[in-house]
Amino acid sequence: MKKLFPIFCSCAIALASCGGETSDAARKGSTEKRSVAPEQPAPLQPSGKEFFYNFDSDTADQMPARFHGALTGQGPMGEWKIIRDESAPSAPHALAQISTDDTGYRFPLAILDEGSFKDLELSVRFKPVSGSEDQAAGIVWRYRDQDNYYILRANALENNVVLYKMENGKRTDLPLKGEGRTYGKKASVPSQQWSALRVTVTGSLFEVFLNDEKLYQVEDETFKEAGKVGLWTKADSTTHFDDLRVIAK
Repeated sequence: MKKLFPIFCSCAIALASCGGETSDAARKGSTEKRSVAPEQPAPLQPSGKEFFYNFDSDTADQMPARFHGALTGQGPMGEWKIIRDESAPSAPHALAQISTDDTGYRFPLAILDEGSFKDLELSVRFKPVSGSEDQAAGIVWRYRDQDNYYILRANALENNVVLYKMENGKRTDLPLKGEGRTYGKKASVPSQQWSALRVTVTGSLFEVFLNDEKLYQVEDETFKEAGKVGLWTKADSTTHFDDLRVIAK
C-alpha cells in the first residue's frame, strides 16, 4: 500500500496557510455589504438656488445639522464632528472626519439632506491633517446611495486630484477629456494647509478645479439624474472641511 500520510499533511498545511492569507485579505479588502437605512429623497433645487455651510452655528462634537453619515466599503463608520480650528477659512469651526481606522477600502461620507441637484457648482475648502494609508478630501454629487455617486478627491500623500464614479460599490477613475485615463492629474496638495476643491457639472460634462486653477474635464453618463451632494474621505484620513458651497444650475 502506498504511503499517503505525508501528502495529506502537506496539503493540510498548504490549505491552512492559504486560509490565513485569505482571512488577512478579507479584513483589509472585502466589500461585504452592510445593512443600512434606505436613502431618503430630497427636493430637486431650482436653478440659482444656493446653499453655504461654514459650520460656525453647529454644535461642537456633533455631526452638523442637515447632514447624515454614510459609508462605502469596509470597516467602521466615519466619525464626523464639528471642531474648533482657528486656521479655518471661516473660523472658528470646521467639520472634521477624525476616525483613523486604516481599512483600505473604506470611504466615510457626510451627506447633505437639504436638496438634490442635477447640474451644479460644488466647492469646499479642505485641510488634510494626518493619515498613513491616505490623506484624502473629496466632494460627492449625484449621490443616490452609499454605493452610487460621483466623487472628486484630492490626496496629499499622492499629490493628485482624481475624479471617480462609485458604481455598485466599485470605485473607478474616469478618463480625462482629450487625454484618456491618466489617473487624474498631478497637483500640489499640501498637508496641514487649506486648499479649495471645486467641480462644475453640466449634463455629462464635469470641470475640475483646484485652488481656482482648472485642471481638466471629464465626460460620463453613468448617473444622469439629480442626487444629493456631500463630503468624502478614505481609510485613516483625518481631514478638516470648511465653506462647503453648492449652487444649482
